[in-house]
Amino acid sequence: NEPAKQILDQVSHQNRYRFDQACRIKAIQLAAKAGAQSAISINFLPNAVYRPESCIQTTLAAAKTYNFPVENIIFEITENERVVDLLHLREIIQEYKRRGFRTAIDDFGAGYSGLNLLADIQTDFIKLDMALTRGINQDRTRQTIVKAILRVCQELCIEPIAEGIETYEEFRCLEDYGVELFQGYYFARPMFESFAKLSPLLNQPSAACA
Repeated sequence: NEPAKQILDQVSHQNRYRFDQACRIKAIQLAAKAGAQSAISINFLPNAVYRPESCIQTTLAAAKTYNFPVENIIFEITENERVVDLLHLREIIQEYKRRGFRTAIDDFGAGYSGLNLLADIQTDFIKLDMALTRGINQDRTRQTIVKAILRVCQELCIEPIAEGIETYEEFRCLEDYGVELFQGYYFARPMFESFAKLSPLLNQPSAACA
């Protein structure tokens, strides 16, 4: 229960792979323990995945050990790292899909997750960054940008997820644009090892969170 920065500051090139694997196992373990019925999202570090066909075995073993459905796991490309090897990342996504996992680009529109990444890698979901969704109901510029992204998603058969929703007005605006998946404080705040308390809300179609 330490601050996230305190933990992340200890991640180095030497322990990055082990840290990535440990986080996957812990996420699946806690989701199973809490009785989560909806999908869980696991951010992964692209530059830490050396051989996807090998390292994915740890995730598959954890899902089997804790009896958690593979199809309920979504792997998100984190925006915190610049992708060093785009071809390698494409192979990772392809291997994950082949194994039955779904994939997403996290915080789309911020950091390194932009249209250039989407042009080379098509995931099952993209998560619209809160910088685009915050106050969108009152911001014509954000409305125009988001509607354009949603048209791209429709053409590429990618499901959009709106992040950072804090007000009913933001939710309704994006819902009117056709967005069906949301996450943010408007629905619930994150709670350490308390997923089970959120399950009634997460099972509502309009509040489905990835």
